[in-house]
Amino acid sequence: MARPRTITDERLLKAAETVIGLVGPGFTLAQVAAEAGVAVGTVAQRFGSKTGLLRALSKLNTQSVVGRMRDCGELADSVEGLRAAVVVIYEGMGSAETAANHLGQLGVDIGDPELRALLGEHFTAVEAELRRLVRLAARDLPGAPGVVRAARVLLGVANGASLDWSIRPKGRYVDRVGQDVDAVLTAWKGES
Repeated sequence: MARPRTITDERLLKAAETVIGLVGPGFTLAQVAAEAGVAVGTVAQRFGSKTGLLRALSKLNTQSVVGRMRDCGELADSVEGLRAAVVVIYEGMGSAETAANHLGQLGVDIGDPELRALLGEHFTAVEAELRRLVRLAARDLPGAPGVVRAARVLLGVANGASLDWSIRPKGRYVDRVGQDVDAVLTAWKGES
């Protein structure tokens, strides 16, 4: 009879996310294991390799981000929900150094065809949620360029703000991206 798992995949993946934020793409499974308080063999057995761990982390991150976006859209009126959903995409970046380490890992992921495909799935899922929220807010955004383009623009604002803020941090990221999203939404509302 197999022993029941007492260490969840989520705990190991959270440890991986923490370690990546601390050290960037040069992280090791040993560092992840130490952060999770388990043996290296536990991480290796569960995910097979560093790439396997990154695959699982990518899938979990997609589910988590889209879930948080959906929650934002349901908690507020249509335009405020849309705004909150854009802000929440990268809200967990932490400090500029942590964000830079995560973006460094992103650069490595882009170079791996399998991880790049998972990033494509991630951005497709995030954009799909943005499309849904843009549709809900459309009556209040008469100047928006259409659902598909509006979702792409808002995702571009979030992506660009995260990169720029990690390199040139000033204030909090959520305030920065919120100001950028407000500028776009204000224009789409037809306000000055």
